[in-house]
Amino acid sequence: MGISLRKARTIIRKSLEKGREMELKPLSVVVLDAGGHVQAFEREDGAAPGRFSIAHGKAYGAVMLGMAGTAQMKRAEDQAYFMAAVNGVYGGQVIPVPGGVLLRDKKGAVIGAVGVTGDTSDNDAAAALAGIEAAGLTGEI
Repeated sequence: MGISLRKARTIIRKSLEKGREMELKPLSVVVLDAGGHVQAFEREDGAAPGRFSIAHGKAYGAVMLGMAGTAQMKRAEDQAYFMAAVNGVYGGQVIPVPGGVLLRDKKGAVIGAVGVTGDTSDNDAAAALAGIEAAGLTGEI
């Protein structure tokens, strides 16, 4: 099972709602499938135009490495050379920070990832998690 467009849209809508509830800066949210392809994306009014690339980099690293943003950041701190090499392999597309959240189905299989950007990385991750939970999926931050 993959991530349906309906669920991807729910994740985005609920992530943005959580951002407004938390009074965050304007957010951008991307949902990727298990192959790292964009399923859906939205950028709120007022969000910088370059935010797509950041949201995508957070989610892309999560899905391609099977490792959530928080774990990637720890790995980058502990083994900078490894994450630099990984980023080279993926053409500089990996942003190893919180806000890249793995999507898992009810059986625990990775079915994609969500990337949120616009506020602090921890706040971005909280917004993503709210959207994921609203869609009935499990997120790993």
